[in-house]
Amino acid sequence: MEKHTIHLKKDDKVKVISGRDQGKVGKILRVDRKKKRVLVENINFVKHHQRPSMKNRQGGIVESEAPIDVSNVMLMCNKCVTPARVKMQRLDDGKKVRVCSKCDEIIDA
Repeated sequence: MEKHTIHLKKDDKVKVISGRDQGKVGKILRVDRKKKRVLVENINFVKHHQRPSMKNRQGGIVESEAPIDVSNVMLMCNKCVTPARVKMQRLDDGKKVRVCSKCDEIIDA
């Protein structure tokens, strides 16, 4: 599998750029770097048919969020409030930070 760096972290605000939830904005709940997928809050709901069990007495159809591919989301910049590509920059103290390519604003706190 070819190496692809994911510049997304938990609690980042992202916008979905393709798929059935295109245009929606949400917060990242989980990042799976091996599978290159992210779980975004209130995005990509799927329905599971669940049998009755001790935990869920009634059973039925349960809705939950499913992970989507990293290529289908784009990081939102806090300053220009638009989805933007990210470039990495090294500060004077040697710390690497993510920078918005449109407005050159540092995204990391």
